[in-house]
Amino acid sequence: MRVATAQHRDPNPARAVREAHAALVRELGGAPHWLFVQSSVHHDREALRQALAGLELPAVHGSSSCLGVMTQAGAILEGPSLALLGLRDEAGSFGVGAATPDGDPAAAAGLALERAIDAAGRQGEVPTLVWLTAAPGHEEACIAGLAALLGPDVPIVGGSAADDAITGGWYQLTRDASYSDAVVISAWFPSGRVVSAFQSGYKPTTTRGVVTRASGRVLHEIDGQPAAAVYNAWTGGAITAAMNEGGGVLGSTSLHPLGRRVGEVGGVPYYRLAHPATVHPDGAIDLFADIAEGDELVLMAGAVDALLSRAGRVALDARALASLAPADIAGALVIFCAGCMLTVRDRIDQVVAGLDEGLGGAPFLGCFTFGEQGCFVGGENRHGNLMISVTVFARE
Repeated sequence: MRVATAQHRDPNPARAVREAHAALVRELGGAPHWLFVQSSVHHDREALRQALAGLELPAVHGSSSCLGVMTQAGAILEGPSLALLGLRDEAGSFGVGAATPDGDPAAAAGLALERAIDAAGRQGEVPTLVWLTAAPGHEEACIAGLAALLGPDVPIVGGSAADDAITGGWYQLTRDASYSDAVVISAWFPSGRVVSAFQSGYKPTTTRGVVTRASGRVLHEIDGQPAAAVYNAWTGGAITAAMNEGGGVLGSTSLHPLGRRVGEVGGVPYYRLAHPATVHPDGAIDLFADIAEGDELVLMAGAVDALLSRAGRVALDARALASLAPADIAGALVIFCAGCMLTVRDRIDQVVAGLDEGLGGAPFLGCFTFGEQGCFVGGENRHGNLMISVTVFARE
């Protein structure tokens, strides 16, 4: 397998796509067999799709990313930006499928998967890995729909589409259509190894409680008390300003997410995170992940320096899972939570440098998402917030 990336700042999507794709073809020695596209919402989604459709590529999977994009060449976090990752693998097969939820996101994810497998020409076979892109809001149901068809052993990895201000301006796209709310699936049948690591950059504290009332992504009560009051006490006043009239709290809670234990390795537990987004006057908190009564919540603690270095360490962990030396790596895809990016925005170059070191200089594309999906070391496919995944393509 061969991987190349290219990024472009041109505000004209047709010109940006044409020139970035030409750079990929030169680097790969031919057209990619799977193309991953990330752009800022400054590009019109349909104009972008039409430009991609003009390339006559067999498999195109794309979405919008918060503020901008990131590759080994650096991060672009303002204005129009586009990044492409091309995968060329003559002995592999790749397919993309899409479906709209229409009230049943689990069924949509299953339909999109079936279409992706059909597009790859591998009917009746199980893919090595499934790449998932959805609009924020129903990622857990998408994972459940995929798992119902695939079973528990196929990694499900991806990131939710994002915009710059959580106003619903995000989009997803394939070669054939662009969407504001769709499930886009890639089914990978590569000839070489693919390995993915999924982690957070946060540590558990000893502060914890049990969800006593919740509905979907709304956390009403912890230990029988209004969730906002409990969380505010736990964090020493992180959301005091929103307690009376309510309001957005994403910025003030990004270093204090709520964790739920998923499993453990060597006696050390690992967690998926939920990011508090909005406080309501009645004391409820909106999250970016589903929550259920009976869940034990652990207050997690983060630090800027830990977030800056975590992506590079996740890259090293992905390599270790398959014992890959730097020379073995063709390239990588990186999912980096938009909340984490916004917290370290002024020092994002350190994130790029850490990934470059962890991947041994291999090309990578990173996107900034409003929800992260990945496979933990114990094999659990989960949706979370403030998470990082690194998916590495081996040359063989």
